[in-house]
Amino acid sequence: MGRASDDERPTAEEMLERLRREGGAGARGRHRIYLGMAPGVGKTYAALLDLHQLASEGVDVAIGYVETYGRPRTAALVQGLEVVPRRRCPYKGVTVEEMDLDAVLARRPTIVLVDELAHTNVPGCTKHEKRWQDVVELQEHGITVFSTLNVQHIESLADIVEAITGVQVRERVPDWVVDQADEVILVDLTPGELRERLRRGEVYPRERAQLALQRFFREGNLTALRELALRRVAAHVEENLESYMRQHRVETVWPAGERVMVAVDAHRRSQHLLRRGWRRAQSSQSSLLAVFVETPAWERASPQQRRQLEDNLRFAEDLGAEVLRIRGSKVAETLVQVAREKNVASIVIGRPHASALHRLLFGSIVDTLIRLAQDIDVLIVAHHEPTSC
Repeated sequence: MGRASDDERPTAEEMLERLRREGGAGARGRHRIYLGMAPGVGKTYAALLDLHQLASEGVDVAIGYVETYGRPRTAALVQGLEVVPRRRCPYKGVTVEEMDLDAVLARRPTIVLVDELAHTNVPGCTKHEKRWQDVVELQEHGITVFSTLNVQHIESLADIVEAITGVQVRERVPDWVVDQADEVILVDLTPGELRERLRRGEVYPRERAQLALQRFFREGNLTALRELALRRVAAHVEENLESYMRQHRVETVWPAGERVMVAVDAHRRSQHLLRRGWRRAQSSQSSLLAVFVETPAWERASPQQRRQLEDNLRFAEDLGAEVLRIRGSKVAETLVQVAREKNVASIVIGRPHASALHRLLFGSIVDTLIRLAQDIDVLIVAHHEPTSC
């Protein structure tokens, strides 16, 4: 399933052979993600071990950015590997360091380690806002990237992680970045092993570790996060297998392809609906469709509403959804028409905002949708407002 163990991780010879087989002039660089359930499981350590193995086989490797967090064993593995100097930038009265993308491109190693994939770059210091965008550019220039990521930073899982841990994760990676990775390797520990590492001071300083054990690193939290990581890696392996079978015309029984559709509007809650729809689509091995019905009333929408809608539609694209903007005078009728045309099996929609009296007198879009879509499942999702932490 992609766990990073000595038995299951590719050997240096296998990795080198894969690079030779799939590389070539003008080829896009590959992307390997070391995925973990939480900080401290050993993602960076595993990536550095693999770099050393490849370097011993003659592969040109370098470190574009690594974060050791003062962990001696991780820092020791940096020794003996070339580290591309970082870019230093002033920010709010202090000097910060970011990966120097231009320097890595000029150095052009065969493989580069770029730690902390979900990191947000300091404004004005680098070309891109997000580190995952740096990784995409490196791949476009034919450089293979090893990166690290914790499961809570995957966009579609953010609301689940918040519900589990009570912490809102602000730095997120679009699902398509993970989906398009060539390899996702799970760096796995049991919750008990990780908590023991914290107690020994191997993850954070002891005074900080004690507080972490009582909060984010509670055993129940870690058990749930580990399950999310296991499922995410399993889904990636399954997607790769299905892609291989299609490319090689391997005969098998494929899902019917019935889609999940999310009704999107100009409220921020639509992003919560899209996550619910994405998970529903993943569990049924179907695709996701995001639909906004543009009624005549939309002409009077405020600039803020228009910006929020655009944010929601971009968010849907990040999740890999097909996005449609359809003109229609009646929202429910238009949604049902699109659902029938697009082979939709279920529709995800938010609970109506209107008061009970208004719904009693005039009905609601949800009421009409349920009445018209008798052969389509309708999932009504309660209002969700993220909490800050």
